[in-house]
Amino acid sequence: MSAKRNATVAVIGAGDYIGAAIAKRFAAEGYTVFAGRRTADKLATLKSEIEAAGGVCETRGLDARKEDEVSRFLAEADAHAPLEVCIFNVGANVYFPLLDTTERVFRKVWEMACYAGFLAGREAARHMLVRGQGSIFFTGATASMRGGVGYAAFASAKFGLRAVAQSMARELGPQNIHVAHLIVDSGVDTAFVRDRIKAAQGEEALENLPPDRLMNPSSIAETYWQLHTQPRDAWTHELDIRPYGEKW
Repeated sequence: MSAKRNATVAVIGAGDYIGAAIAKRFAAEGYTVFAGRRTADKLATLKSEIEAAGGVCETRGLDARKEDEVSRFLAEADAHAPLEVCIFNVGANVYFPLLDTTERVFRKVWEMACYAGFLAGREAARHMLVRGQGSIFFTGATASMRGGVGYAAFASAKFGLRAVAQSMARELGPQNIHVAHLIVDSGVDTAFVRDRIKAAQGEEALENLPPDRLMNPSSIAETYWQLHTQPRDAWTHELDIRPYGEKW
């Protein structure tokens, strides 16, 4: 654990895999972590792990689609220590054939994956612009680049989030705010993905999965750390990452 910094990283969408890995990576560098997800109780393990390693982790229940909740969450993060990094990592990856995609599904996925990202980025910028520095990062997906069968709702939301990130980067970059969009072009090594492989291809396919065929959440977290530490004369706005065996 590095020496404690007078700085906070806010992770919106601090799930059990990518979000948790990001939180632990920045905590290891001495950042205070503000972790938010829909159900606060599910953050207990992350908080315990970070604190056991000597870090500081504050957890909050957060509906990222609610403007007042996002505003309050980031204001609390900034009050604890200056908000230096905000990472939007809300998922919303769902599969629905077109005729099964209800208005409610489409709207909810858009709210979670696009609208919530706008709220997070805007509110983070309010705090960062005062000090003239900061990083705002968004987790994208394969669907950010191309639509797929059964993913009309998810892909449209991810396309939108990518546009939000581009617009923010062009507006905020000249004001020393680094905005980046990370395209995770692969299955991530989670229980959900492994269950899908098993259901689609059987137990044997899961057992014979080559090493590093799925992306490790800690590798994604390391990429975010590298983005944050880039010199500003060579900032990356968009980066796509995938395992060696992924077709693209």
